[in-house]
Amino acid sequence: MFHEGNRQLQDAFGSRALADRLEEKLRRDRFTEGDAAFIATLPFFFLATADAEGRPDCSFKGGAPGFVRIAAPDLLVFPDYDGNGMFKSLGNIAANPHVGLLFIAMGDKPGRLRVNGRAEVVSDDPAMADVPGAQLLVKVTPIDIFPNCPRYIPQMTVQEASPYVPAAGEAPVEPKWKTFPDFADVVPPRRA
Repeated sequence: MFHEGNRQLQDAFGSRALADRLEEKLRRDRFTEGDAAFIATLPFFFLATADAEGRPDCSFKGGAPGFVRIAAPDLLVFPDYDGNGMFKSLGNIAANPHVGLLFIAMGDKPGRLRVNGRAEVVSDDPAMADVPGAQLLVKVTPIDIFPNCPRYIPQMTVQEASPYVPAAGEAPVEPKWKTFPDFADVVPPRRA
């Protein structure tokens, strides 16, 4: 789980034994029922990707709680919803499948779970029919799953869900920026 850069800093700060113990006690490569339950409660996560040259990108992914699901102990799945059409994250996955996901709960019981693994983007999975608003699915096979200390997570509450989160039987709400003169003529139609 650690490379030479990690080890050099661990040695400089005297934390190699602690890092090794944390890996030994907390790191796993399969999701637990607790992991699945935690992830199912969250309306967002952060996705880190890098292109073929290693240039990083980090994006926010949001949806209704449960939009990310643990399909099997070794498989996490989340939908790709209509966005700005740049496909920074998914394009990076096509070039470099290594991803990092960070799940954070900021309420009364703060929590944090990291998932590092390999991802693939699929467009022909029958499961897409069960996910309102999905234009693609991303499947992640975990390599390293581990919780982190939540001590720096602020206590925050969600005031209301985003009106843009897809819902079954409801027409999608289009963001205003898609009607701006600078963009309206190049916005593609939404996929069904």
